[in-house]
Amino acid sequence: MSELVTGDAVVLGLRPAKLPSRALALAIDLVVVGTVFGLVALGLAFASGSLDDAAWAAVSVAVFLLVPVGGPIAVETLSHGRSLGKLACGLRVVRDDGGPIRFRHALVRGALGVVEILLTFGVVAVVASLVSARGRRLGDVFAGTLVVRERVPAGRAAAVPPPPPWLVGRFGGLDLSAVPDELWLAVRQYLTRMHQLDASVGRAMAERLGVEVAARTGAPPPPGVPAAAYLAAVVHERQVRDAQRAWQVAHAGPTRIAPAPQVRVRTVENAVRPGAGTADEEAGRPPATGFVPPA
Repeated sequence: MSELVTGDAVVLGLRPAKLPSRALALAIDLVVVGTVFGLVALGLAFASGSLDDAAWAAVSVAVFLLVPVGGPIAVETLSHGRSLGKLACGLRVVRDDGGPIRFRHALVRGALGVVEILLTFGVVAVVASLVSARGRRLGDVFAGTLVVRERVPAGRAAAVPPPPPWLVGRFGGLDLSAVPDELWLAVRQYLTRMHQLDASVGRAMAERLGVEVAARTGAPPPPGVPAAAYLAAVVHERQVRDAQRAWQVAHAGPTRIAPAPQVRVRTVENAVRPGAGTADEEAGRPPATGFVPPA
């Protein structure tokens, strides 16, 4: 998602995850982390059997910090908020402004997760999620993050409103190849939910998205055209091009290659030899060149 999208757009475009789905994702993550932790601990038990108690305690603490704490932090940082459990449940951790999380966000969530999930068996996390309006636990509150649903049923997706008639076809020559998919998604989410926004907030979001689209396409909105109408016209132009491309692919028949013309090659044997005619002449037929010798 584009970083231009604010927290309001996150609530409208991506729905906050509820407690049951988050609990299921957490259970999957805990099973994976517990399995990895058990295998690592078992391997260290065989490898470090000669260590004394102090060394064994230090190794145990290091393994605990590396696997149950450092593992989820590294996974969420590298996957931009998609752990294995969240990926299976269609969830993702994002910032309050809708952008992907970074290491500091994952670090705060992981550090507080040790207290509110591991040490209290998830009681503190459940209570905090039930109290929060958007289902955030303490780690999300202090890290400035939010767990949202990435997969939304297709039947519930709202259609993009059409542009004003006087703008239809006006951007036919616009180059849309430089606009990334994340920006298209942000513009679409805004257009489908713009009537639910406050007027000033929606106007500010439309202007920022319009500036970003204009920077990628090189064509600013015409003078006097509202930013929302400009975005709707650009999205409509892309939909028209996608429909035309799909129609061309669907109706394009298999390419037929015409057979190569047969060329008649006269070899040396068929050439006129001194004192002898060609094969056609010897058979009593006129030559293949159409030349008829005089009588």
